[in-house]
Amino acid sequence: MGGLIGLLTTWILGDVLDVFGVALTPVTRMWVMIGFAGVALAVVNLFRSRWWRKLVAIVSIPIFLIAAGAGINVDFGEYRDLDDVLGVVPFAPLNLHSERGQVTGVGTDYSATWTAPASVPSHGEIGAVRIPATHSGFAAREAVVYLPPAALVADPPVLPILYAFSGQPGAPSNVFTAGRIATQMDEFAAKHHGLAPIVVAADQLGAPNHNPMCVDSPDLGNSATYLLRDVPDWIRSHLRVSSDPAAWGVFGYSEGATCAMQFAAGHPGMFGSAIASSAELRPSLGDDHDTIVKGFGGSAAAYRAAQPGALMADNAPYEDSLVILGVGQNDAKYTAYAKALEADAIRAGIATHLYISPGSAHDWQTVRHTLAVGFPAVAAHMGLGS
Repeated sequence: MGGLIGLLTTWILGDVLDVFGVALTPVTRMWVMIGFAGVALAVVNLFRSRWWRKLVAIVSIPIFLIAAGAGINVDFGEYRDLDDVLGVVPFAPLNLHSERGQVTGVGTDYSATWTAPASVPSHGEIGAVRIPATHSGFAAREAVVYLPPAALVADPPVLPILYAFSGQPGAPSNVFTAGRIATQMDEFAAKHHGLAPIVVAADQLGAPNHNPMCVDSPDLGNSATYLLRDVPDWIRSHLRVSSDPAAWGVFGYSEGATCAMQFAAGHPGMFGSAIASSAELRPSLGDDHDTIVKGFGGSAAAYRAAQPGALMADNAPYEDSLVILGVGQNDAKYTAYAKALEADAIRAGIATHLYISPGSAHDWQTVRHTLAVGFPAVAAHMGLGS
C-alpha cells in the first residue's frame, strides 16, 4: 500500500500539478515507491508490537528515506557528497599564475602557434574568485574558474573562454561538482598538448532559488549587465584571452542553458558558440504574467523580444555561429523545446547539432553527455583541434 501511495504521489506532483517543472524518470518513481513502502512498513510496526520492534521501526524510517534519496540522487547525478548537499563550495581562492590581459586580433588556430613546454602539468586548476559588479550592482556570489594546463606555465598562450551556467536552483560550483566540466576539459587538454578553454562559471542567479533570467530588471537585478559587462571586463584584465568572438562560448544547464541561448543568439559579436543542455524556449519564472511584470517591467513586447527564437530571427543571418543542443531521452517536454530551438537556429543560419542523451531526463547525466558529445565541435570552432 505504501508503494502505491508513493506512485500516486509522483503522478499527482509530477504529472498532474507539474510541481517540479520536469518529468520524473521511472527510476526516480521507483525509489519514491520504495521509500514510501519502507516508511509504511515501519509505521505499521509501531502498533501492537513489542518494544524492540517499535525501536527498530523508528530507526528504520530515516534509513529508508536516506536510501530512497540516495537512489534518486544517483538518477539525477547531482550530489557527490554531503558538502554538495549543504552547498559548500569545495574550491580554494583562484591562483592566477602569470596569465594577464586580452590579446586583440588573435586568430583561432591556437594549436598551430603553441608548443607545449615540458613544464605543462597534466591537469588544470579550479579556484573561486569574487568578480566585482562594478557597473551592474548585481549581488553575485563567487565565480568558479578553471585554468587548463596550458594556462599554468610561465608564458601561457592565448586561450578561448567558455562561460558555464548552472541550473536554478543552483550555484556556480555545480557545473564542476555535478557537471564535472573540469574533467571534460582535462581529458580534452590531455589530447591537445594542454590546450583547453578557460572556464568561467559566473553567478547568473545571485542566490540558489533566485532567478533573474539573465536580463536586467528593477525587481530582479541587473544580471545581464553583470554577465555581459562586469564579467568580461574582469576576464580581459586578468586572463590571457582572445578578442575573437569565435574564441568565446557559453554553456549552460536548464535555466543556465536558456541563458546560454539568449546570449549566443542575442550577442553573436561576443559569443560564437553555445552548448545548451535542457534549455527552455524562453526566460521564465514559471508564469508568463509574473515573468513579464517582474522581469520585463510589465512589457510583453520586451518579454517576447528576449526569447531565443526571437533573438535568432532578429540577428539572422549569422556569419559564424554554432549551437549544440542536448536533452534527455526521457524528457519529452524539453525534447520538444530542443527541437523548436534547433529549427529556429537552422532558419537563422546557425550551424546546429541536437544530441539525445540515452536513458536520462532533466538531470546532470544529460549535462555530462551533452558536454562529452558536443564540446569537441565547440572546441574546433574555437580553434582547439579538429
